[in-house]
Amino acid sequence: MAAQSPDLITFGESMALCMAPDYKGLDQAASLELTFGGAESNLAIGAARLGVSSGWFGALGDDPFGLKILKAIRGEGVDVSRARLVPGEQTGVMFRDNPGGKLSVYYYRKLSAASRMKPSDLDADYIRGSKILHVTGITCAISESARDTVREAVRIAKEAGVKVSFDPNLRLKLWTIEEAREVLLPIAEQADYFLPGYDELQLLYDTTDEEAIFARLSELSAVSVVKGVGETTVIVEGGKRTAVPFYKAEKVVDTVGAGDGFCAGLLAGLLKGRPIVEAVRIASICGSLVVQGRGDWEATPDWNTVERLMEDRKRIER
Repeated sequence: MAAQSPDLITFGESMALCMAPDYKGLDQAASLELTFGGAESNLAIGAARLGVSSGWFGALGDDPFGLKILKAIRGEGVDVSRARLVPGEQTGVMFRDNPGGKLSVYYYRKLSAASRMKPSDLDADYIRGSKILHVTGITCAISESARDTVREAVRIAKEAGVKVSFDPNLRLKLWTIEEAREVLLPIAEQADYFLPGYDELQLLYDTTDEEAIFARLSELSAVSVVKGVGETTVIVEGGKRTAVPFYKAEKVVDTVGAGDGFCAGLLAGLLKGRPIVEAVRIASICGSLVVQGRGDWEATPDWNTVERLMEDRKRIER
């Protein structure tokens, strides 16, 4: 079974996503578009489009939403062999409101199938057979049993020598910052790749002092990749900092999913054997392209597109 594992695996909650066409407010919409989103499935799709074997698993309700999500993720070339449609359970739903460009998201996920995930749902051999396990703080926040599932998955990966990638994906609608710190900071200490935003670090470390924040990161064994430090991404490795400029977007249509696209690009680059700085450049291109389209994952690029843009950048720099 281990031999069948994709190189990159991740798990968490994917939800049906409803949004009004043409950026109308929900209260003015006569119809809604139906798609889906979830930090982990967004990443798995992004990695698959970049030519990396990826797998996503989680629990979905055995309902039309769950079936649609499962089919769509599978259709993107992601292994969903460990995902489940749970009879009698429901799939979470979110509604995105964007009147006048001001984004709000309303979640209806209480008692969703994903929130009931537990450590015994894990296929340990599936994790052991991968190269990178990616987890996020969202899964930790949706329920205590889901939190325990993340901890157990990380334990299995560490014991097997599988690299652990961790995006804190801080969501203060789901828990308090005090609760988040207690859970997320210990996971960061176990990670091989820690992928926070700079704004998240200010909250997690309870300081706006840049030097204090980077001193904390230098204490970690992880390679930290910090998004949004001014106009750069900063890599912290062995106490050394390297700033990589953003790949700027020509236009910004929808910022949701940009971080997931970034992380997908980064991990795909690493799995393709690229140096960390080049992997961050790939990540930045992916994040830039995601914000130029609508939806959580729909605008994530394929590898040919990324390679072309990388070559264009090299020619410009010369």
